Amino acid sequence: MLPSPNGAAIAAAAPPGVQVVAACLRNISVVGSWLTTHGYGTPERPVAVIAAGERWPDGSLRPALEDLLGVGALICDLHSQGAGPLSAESAAAKAAYEGTADLTPAVAVSTSGRELAATGFADDVAIATEEDICTVVPVRGGDGAFAPG
Repeated sequence: MLPSPNGAAIAAAAPPGVQVVAACLRNISVVGSWLTTHGYGTPERPVAVIAAGERWPDGSLRPALEDLLGVGALICDLHSQGAGPLSAESAAAKAAYEGTADLTPAVAVSTSGRELAATGFADDVAIATEEDICTVVPVRGGDGAFAPG
């Protein structure tokens, strides 16, 4: 699991006993399956899908296209498995993902993609946008650490 300062802050802010699962484009299908298998994605057990975002140089939060597309991909997967109903925000993220024909070039020209290229990590965009190549579902345990679910 790769570190994400904003994702870590969100996970740490969740109260004890609230299930936290980490998802990205690389593990969307297994996370979606894990959630639905465990009964999440229904009105009785809703799922909050959060795009963590990034930081501007001054430390303030900024939206991140790669996070929006990752959230949209997970919502698509959950919705295809019968999860719902979708909030307006979830439907918009789903539409953004479905409307992006090729994720790698889209993320490459985003703020994050340009930052990675400027710091010598342009190849990381291709790695981050590989879909469904990871079978690990990171789940936060009672000790606050993530482990395979």
